[in-house]
Amino acid sequence: MSTVEKNYKFATSHEWVKDNGDGTATLGISNHAQELLGDVVFVELPEVGDVITVGESYSLVESVKAASDVYAPISGEVVSVNEALDDSPEMVNEAPFTEGWIAKIRFVNHAQLDKLLGSDAYYAGIEE
Repeated sequence: MSTVEKNYKFATSHEWVKDNGDGTATLGISNHAQELLGDVVFVELPEVGDVITVGESYSLVESVKAASDVYAPISGEVVSVNEALDDSPEMVNEAPFTEGWIAKIRFVNHAQLDKLLGSDAYYAGIEE
C-alpha cells in the first residue's frame, strides 16, 4: 500500500473516497478492483449534476475480461467527471488513486464517510 492511500476511505465493494476538505470528495475504484478487472477499455462516466446515492451504481467500468458497475460509497451531487478517461481509460489501471479518478461530488452527509473503511482495514479484509 502506498502512503497516498492512507488518506482514502474504502467501501467493501472496492470503491474509494478522498475527502477534499471543501465539502467535495473524489471517487474511484481501488487498485485491487482494477487488478481484478484487468485492462480497462472503457469507463461510463456519470453526468455533472447527477445525484448519486450510497450503494447505487453511478458508473460502469469495462475491461477486456468483464464489465463492472461502480457503486457510490457516499451520496452527493456530481460536480466534475474525469473526461480524460474517455480517451485514456487505462489510467484506471495505471494510477487508480490519482489520474484514474472517476467523479467528484459535493456530498451531503459527512457521517457516511465515517462508515467506510480506512486503508488498513480495507487491505486487511481483501487479504483474507
